[in-house]
Amino acid sequence: MAWTIEITRTAEKQITKLHRQAQQAIVRFLRERLAGADNPRQWGKPLQGEKSGLWRYRVGDYRLICDIQDDRITVMVLQVGHRKDVYR
Repeated sequence: MAWTIEITRTAEKQITKLHRQAQQAIVRFLRERLAGADNPRQWGKPLQGEKSGLWRYRVGDYRLICDIQDDRITVMVLQVGHRKDVYR
């Protein structure tokens, strides 16, 4: 089963502000790991607290905050940022 990856406008802008290697690593992760996965939860960890229900994925020093929508078979990328800033 192939999952659809959707990126919000905010996350798209955050990705374009990163250096080229980080951009390529994030896009490669989304295409190769998440899109082709039977279960995208195998690559991430659930968030707790006020972001409960969302999932985070680690790509080097960067984190992708995502909403997994099982009914639409979609992973929605909500936020992308450096690990020191993304949870604020």
